[in-house]
Amino acid sequence: MCGRYASFLPAEALARLFGTVNPLPNLETTWNMAPTRDAPVVRICRTGERHLDALKWGLVPSFTKDLKKARKPINARSETIARSGMFREAFARRRCLVPAPIYYEWRDDPEGKVPFAVGRKDGDPVVFAGIWEEWRSPEGERLQTFATITTEANRLLGTIQDRMPVIIERADWPTWLGEVDGNPAALMRPQTTC
Repeated sequence: MCGRYASFLPAEALARLFGTVNPLPNLETTWNMAPTRDAPVVRICRTGERHLDALKWGLVPSFTKDLKKARKPINARSETIARSGMFREAFARRRCLVPAPIYYEWRDDPEGKVPFAVGRKDGDPVVFAGIWEEWRSPEGERLQTFATITTEANRLLGTIQDRMPVIIERADWPTWLGEVDGNPAALMRPQTTC
């Protein structure tokens, strides 16, 4: 996944789609969501309810000492996420869903890069698997961030890129979010519905 997607669905529509209960965040709409921007994510709060929140794209682990020097990855590889010191804890405890009407991939051609917009055949939003973290400075500043998860590209997208986002189907949202028992690792595979 190249690191760009559209984010133009209104907060009210996202809240209805995901069944979130918190006050709605102010969401900036864009056809070009880029790393370091605040983007909508759906996650489980401490009371066990779904919340729609705006988090910064680029994961900052809670153990980060120096925010200015920290790596802020936008993606985590599905094949290593459960073993990686940077992502392991978030994958085990802080998974989220990242909605996008479409996302973009670029194919390297001899004439240059060719962009492709990728969406679902049924018109529903694509929902990426994500992980989130909260970092706190010694002074008490809080920063909530997230990263999306990638996997090998399916046959169709493999003609454009070798990676694609992990896409979570609606029936699997409760498993991914930890609302029901299940194996979230089994959901990290190439989807064929895009």
